[in-house]
Parts: sequence; C-alpha cells; structure tokens
Amino acid sequence: MNTRNNRHLTPNAQVLRREMTREERLLWYGFLRGLPITVNRQKVIGQYIVDFYCAAARLVIELDGSQHYDTAGRSEEHTSELQSPDHLV
Repeated sequence: MNTRNNRHLTPNAQVLRREMTREERLLWYGFLRGLPITVNRQKVIGQYIVDFYCAAARLVIELDGSQHYDTAGRSEEHTSELQSPDHLV
C-alpha cells in the first residue's frame, strides 16, 4: 500500500469529521474520545479516509456501512489494501 497521504483528501476528511454517522458518533463520544491515548477521526491514510486511527497501536477502525462502499466486494478490497505489517484493521 502506498503510505503517502493524499493531501487532496484532507478537505473531505474535515467534512466527514463534522458530519459523522450516528454509529461513528456513538463510538467516538461513548468510548474512543475518553481513551488515554490519541485516536484520530477520519484520518487520511494513503488513498483512503479511515473512520478512526490510533497511531500508538497502529490500529485502523472502520465501521461498515452503505456510505463507504458503492460496489459489492469493495469492503474486502479496502481492508486488504489497508492491512499491512504496520496497520491492523
């Protein structure tokens, strides 16, 4: 996977941070925001914007939903491209 961040996705990530889905808000405000380690919302990694990312644990958290994938099988492709020795999805 290309580990360079696509700077053109940053404005999209900012919009997604402001307009989180109900499930993302529940996870963020109910759990992740209060952790003693940093968890980023809508983080640009390579050519993707992931829902949540914890650099300390190298952990990518993706919530499945129709807003993410417009074709069948795209979820598996997305996960396999993000999965690497450096990231756990």
